[in-house]
Amino acid sequence: MIRTCARCGARNRVPAARLAEQGRCGACKEPLPPPAEPLDVDATTFTEIVSGARVPVLVDFWAEWCGPCKAAAPEVARTAAGVGGRALVLKVDTDREAALAQRYNIRSIPNFVVFKNGLPIAQHAGVVDHRRMQAWLEQAAQS
Repeated sequence: MIRTCARCGARNRVPAARLAEQGRCGACKEPLPPPAEPLDVDATTFTEIVSGARVPVLVDFWAEWCGPCKAAAPEVARTAAGVGGRALVLKVDTDREAALAQRYNIRSIPNFVVFKNGLPIAQHAGVVDHRRMQAWLEQAAQS
């Protein structure tokens, strides 16, 4: 995964297994904090992160045309901001990544799937608030 340094703009490659950890920019040595926003991913990046992450991963399967998905987006962003370093939050556009959505039996959106150690452990269709999403991630971390 490529992370851009906020200070110098350098692009830093961060392995999926270390994405939730604080790193350092290779160019200016400034801290690179864990992502505090949802990461929009394609199928390749999804697989890399979900299979390599050392923390639980919440995936929001969504589409641009979906009204409920747009309503859920601020809650997803709030969740990502609240769990930085303890979990990761990904967004998968089901129109662009239809095969990935099919693999996880996504029939309605928004649809949230929690992964731990590369495996799906919980799934929920429909809009929920950030507290519920954070509770899913906390449960996953404890299991």
